[in-house]
Amino acid sequence: MAEPSKNKEDELAGTEQPFVQHLVELRDRLLYCCYGLAVAAALLAVWPGPSGLIDFIAIPIRAHMPEGAKLIAIGVFSPFFVPLKVLGMTAVLLALPWLMYQIWMFVAPGLYSHEKRFALPLIFFGSLLAYGGIAFVQFFVLDKMFTFIQRFAPPSVQATPDIASYVEAILSLYIAFGVAFQVPIVVMLLVRFEMVTVEKLRSFRGYFIVVAFVVAAVLTPPDVVSQLALAIPMCLLYEIGIIGAKHFVRHSRAPDESADSPAP
Repeated sequence: MAEPSKNKEDELAGTEQPFVQHLVELRDRLLYCCYGLAVAAALLAVWPGPSGLIDFIAIPIRAHMPEGAKLIAIGVFSPFFVPLKVLGMTAVLLALPWLMYQIWMFVAPGLYSHEKRFALPLIFFGSLLAYGGIAFVQFFVLDKMFTFIQRFAPPSVQATPDIASYVEAILSLYIAFGVAFQVPIVVMLLVRFEMVTVEKLRSFRGYFIVVAFVVAAVLTPPDVVSQLALAIPMCLLYEIGIIGAKHFVRHSRAPDESADSPAP
């Protein structure tokens, strides 16, 4: 099978660039990322605006506060910096596909054609999973978590959280769930690059359940609801990754691998 290997080398022959050219390309891609973030931030500043974003992310906690109660700002500069922080994080999320596309464009010249075919679908799928994880937090986890926490609050205690601590807590949850929901992508890439096989992943299933609960305990607040809400989807996504890995590997192989490589 020496000939196909030679064809692989010929595909990238002559595409090498000097180190300075790589630095220039990296600079350009970073500038494009900054432009994308600036456009996303500008759009969000116009609508719904920093105040609108704060009002939106505060919906879950305000549903469990006394009627007419509002979040408070303890810090002197919190009313100014917290909305800007939320605006910046939301701009990153909005521009996430664009940012991932710029990373792809930077590494694409060094990839073979069969590798390029599966990179863009992974970027799209990974972005959807990240958005799905964040939406899961906003519309399900926070409500159930605050319901659980409020059951332990004495009648003499009124829930009026500080906006800075609230934003910090939920942003950490957004990041944790957005990253944890990438489990299928990680599983498929591990199988694609032959680091593990589907059979080994299946045999590792029991250990992964333990790993998922440990990760959930570390990344989420110390309440049962949010830990279960992260661990259970991770286990389900692990199964989805195992199912998808077989089809992903089959369609992303190089032409010369299709005939020789055994099914995963």
